[in-house]
Amino acid sequence: MAALFQKFTMKSSVFLLLLAALTCGLTRGEDGAVEELQVESLVKPETCSVLSTMGDTLQIHYTGKLMDGKVIDSSLSRDPLVVELGKRTVIAGLEQSLVGVCEGQKIKATIPSHLAYGKKGYPPTIPGDAALEFEVEVISLSKQTPWQKMVNDVFPLVCLALVPTLLALVGIYLYKKASAQKPSKKKAKDKKSKKK
Repeated sequence: MAALFQKFTMKSSVFLLLLAALTCGLTRGEDGAVEELQVESLVKPETCSVLSTMGDTLQIHYTGKLMDGKVIDSSLSRDPLVVELGKRTVIAGLEQSLVGVCEGQKIKATIPSHLAYGKKGYPPTIPGDAALEFEVEVISLSKQTPWQKMVNDVFPLVCLALVPTLLALVGIYLYKKASAQKPSKKKAKDKKSKKK
């Protein structure tokens, strides 16, 4: 009986492993599935001494497409888009692809859905789980000033420290106000009778 049970569990284990491997293979085998951000430099200026970092401000022209080539958005007919890196004004994949570029550079970023619009997409233009492709030209790059760096890095921390401090002060005030002795009506009457 034990040998039969061992043989059955061995066969079922092998079957489950094969089923899991087949399932993983089918889910990964989707055509055009992009798993990670890919950035390709199309044009790079001869001199590129200043690279963008978080906190810098870029002016860019872009054309966004679905993987089948359908254009979903473009700034070419408008003013350049102003992007401050780290402020999440654009989708995460596009922001990540703009770190380490220089003024005048053109890149092509292939962005997986989890760094774009995710499972929900952006109906009706962008379907769910859609990878996107952006061609971007960096028109200008403005480095973050020390003042901006301080405001961006230190100010949020100061605000986080101030909130509990203010709450504590309000709590102390309310506690003192509630625990202060209130004159009773009897004492007030006694004082009035003494004055007469």
